[in-house]
Amino acid sequence: MPQESSHIASDAHRVVVIVDENSNPFELGCATEVFGLRRPELGRDLYDFRLCSPEPRTLMRDGFFTLTGVAGLEAADAADTLIVPNRPDVEVPRRTAVLDAIRRAHARGARLVGFCSGAFTLAEAGVLDGRRATAHWQWADSFRARFPSVRLETDVLFVDDGDILTAAGSAAALDLGLHIVRRDHGAEVANSVSRRLVFAAHRDGGQRQFVERPVPEVPDESLAPVLAWAQEHLDAPLTVSDLAARASVSAATLHRRFQAQLGTTPLAWLTGERLALACRLIERGESRFETVARHTGLGTAANLRALMRRRIGLTPLQYRHRFGPGAGSMSATR
Repeated sequence: MPQESSHIASDAHRVVVIVDENSNPFELGCATEVFGLRRPELGRDLYDFRLCSPEPRTLMRDGFFTLTGVAGLEAADAADTLIVPNRPDVEVPRRTAVLDAIRRAHARGARLVGFCSGAFTLAEAGVLDGRRATAHWQWADSFRARFPSVRLETDVLFVDDGDILTAAGSAAALDLGLHIVRRDHGAEVANSVSRRLVFAAHRDGGQRQFVERPVPEVPDESLAPVLAWAQEHLDAPLTVSDLAARASVSAATLHRRFQAQLGTTPLAWLTGERLALACRLIERGESRFETVARHTGLGTAANLRALMRRRIGLTPLQYRHRFGPGAGSMSATR
């Protein structure tokens, strides 16, 4: 893809992906879809996106294709967010030049992102020591043996540790990418990106890496009807018992189905949906936080404040200043 784009504002947040030998095409595609596409439906583009590689020709995983025509590794030195290489041969050391570029980016305060086995790259660069991270569950034992100082979390979709973020696997790269868009631009923009992807707008990072039964065996066991009903009634004081009654099952059965189909609990899902709605209301201009709390079923402004601080890292007031009407253009944390 073109590495210089005239339609991108000069002060746009720059996302750079390092592509190295045997990199996975899928995660590269995820990064391109989330950060690299033009957004005419939003009336603006979100990021200045480019690829770079330590070599003029880069052979992708299993020789599927060769990548050419991208910037040299020096482009990583201008990144505000640097996405590091991931590849299936996790035991093969990364190039010294790539590791040095990651260390330089970290030292100057750039945000680092690792998709799937990209956590190995970050750990090999030494930037994950003492930090939280995740990687694909198949490589958990190997990762812990090689990098015991990293606090590996093996049963989550992604980990947001501030300036370093890691996703567990291929599909989780999309979850983490949308999480980053949400963190940078707010819930409404993230929802717009997810709609274009035809992908779930929000799966919390704490959800399990895999579910017991991705496609329900029995159609009437699908959670879709009760989820849709709950999303239409978030302003009501819904409980897990209410959801179970709507689904005509016991609370215990509902819990098992949530774990099997969504990898989370009914209460965690409900809280996440309430917070997502609260964020959208604040972005649309609702400044009365008691009203936001009431319309989202969160009860009080104090409860709204506590949950937003815990789950999102911002208070309602901070969120309004950052994403509310008139908040101005985004300048993501470097």
